[in-house]
Amino acid sequence: MRPSRILLAIAATPAFAASQGPAAVRDYHPGINAEHYAFHVVIPDTGRRVSVTTVAYIRRSRAVDTLRLDLHGAMRVGRVTVNAREATFARDSTSVRIALPRWNRAECENPRPSTVDRPDRCLDWVSVDAAGVPANGLIISQDARGRWLYFADHWPNRARFWLPVIDHPSDKATVEWRVHAPATSRVIANGRLREDRNPLPNEPGRAITAWRSDMPIPTYLMVIGVAPMARIDLGATACGFAELGGCVDQDVYEAPELAPRTPPGFAAAGRIVEWLSRTVGPFPYEKLSHVQSSTRFGGMENASAIFYSDAAFRNMTLGEGLVAHETAHQWFGNAVTAARWADLWLSEGFATYFAALWEREARGDSAFRAAMAGIKQRIVNAPVVRDRPVVDSTQTDLMALLNANSYQKGGFVLHMLRRQVGDSAFARGIRAYYTAHKHGNATSADLQRATERFATGSLGWFFAQWLTRPGFAELSVAWDHAADGAVTVRVSQSSRFGAYRLSLPVAVDQADGSVARHVLDIPANAQASVVLPARYSVRPRTLRFDPDGDLLAIITQR
Repeated sequence: MRPSRILLAIAATPAFAASQGPAAVRDYHPGINAEHYAFHVVIPDTGRRVSVTTVAYIRRSRAVDTLRLDLHGAMRVGRVTVNAREATFARDSTSVRIALPRWNRAECENPRPSTVDRPDRCLDWVSVDAAGVPANGLIISQDARGRWLYFADHWPNRARFWLPVIDHPSDKATVEWRVHAPATSRVIANGRLREDRNPLPNEPGRAITAWRSDMPIPTYLMVIGVAPMARIDLGATACGFAELGGCVDQDVYEAPELAPRTPPGFAAAGRIVEWLSRTVGPFPYEKLSHVQSSTRFGGMENASAIFYSDAAFRNMTLGEGLVAHETAHQWFGNAVTAARWADLWLSEGFATYFAALWEREARGDSAFRAAMAGIKQRIVNAPVVRDRPVVDSTQTDLMALLNANSYQKGGFVLHMLRRQVGDSAFARGIRAYYTAHKHGNATSADLQRATERFATGSLGWFFAQWLTRPGFAELSVAWDHAADGAVTVRVSQSSRFGAYRLSLPVAVDQADGSVARHVLDIPANAQASVVLPARYSVRPRTLRFDPDGDLLAIITQR
């Protein structure tokens, strides 16, 4: 069955936000910026063939005469218009190239406010009709009961397999979805529910559902889910901590036969959002849904609609740690998006570390220490950590970036940054970083600059050694006690990964049972000797180096 095509109603001057971050990082399609996407999706009663009308609102910053939209060849392109006029286009296996009208430099370099009588003439709206069986991006399947399921799964750049878009994280846009689907299914998507007609008066077996988000997000976070689902309301959470005012409405979408039971991790969903809002900034989206889906990942942080694996719901194994990780992404990765793939740690490292910090918030310092110890073990055992840096600009396989560098080492770097600058400077720097780049893009250098505002001295050395070099510190340490009470620590660093500049915590277990603590500044030398800042008239029983495991180092005591 192929339902009749339903036209989108297009406003001459759409009212949506445009906060795109520094133009310098938007080099994927120079001179072109997508401000908004409107997707009209027709889901069949059964089967895999879908049709999509996409309207992309495009702003040019210079005289570009061709728009290149990423689109896989499996989707056949029909009609294309620009500003409601038929447009010339060319098609190949990876894109559709569309001729644009002449760009008015004088008007568009100095734009005037739009009015009803005078619409924004520097904003082109490009409509593309496409249909086919998506090769990827939209996962279409049948469950054990024979029910058809349709779930978008776009990371890293798989939206292009069924949607004509500028498919790169540096180009963020607002989004709306209008989905024409079987009335037996529910539709979940980004943003706030705007329309729900179920069933349609003239099509009893069909329904239309519309969602819209007015916060710009990258295409890899733009998703829909269409399936038989029950909705379980988690209630109004984090009241007073929503960027848009009021509370953060949270809910769970799951297979009807599972309801109303939900996995245990969602019991803390409200507290997690409130804690992150207090720690970082108000929750940035219209709502937060947690969805049982067909994602290839255990969890996918789609903006305001997190998708989790089907098995985690059915086995009831979806835990609080995963909910905390994916929820932290709403701030880090979603609201603040890495401008380039090489800086993926700004998403995954933050989510990893903030999930560990939630352990401390929820269960205390010992649980946090255990979480960090587990993270450290993953790092030192991972071949990719020994072979490649965290900021890996030479890796072209984007899926390969989902590794211990981006997740665990990135998270541990944040922990060491906190220890380096102190809790207060770290918290203020993170909030400043988030506020400056919210709903836009950022790089590792942006995080460095934000933290340096509240730290003592430059942090260039710190970011360079931990992000741009493979490996971790390997230390061999010894100490001796002199007659005058001086304690000298001698440090040798392995040549395998080179020498690191370190702030080395030391616990001095004294003869009377008391413990003194110091932090030693170790230079980036193969050999170094440092004298403790205190004198000990009686020889200490022992010295413990990095006793809390705060340093990404393997330490052998001689």
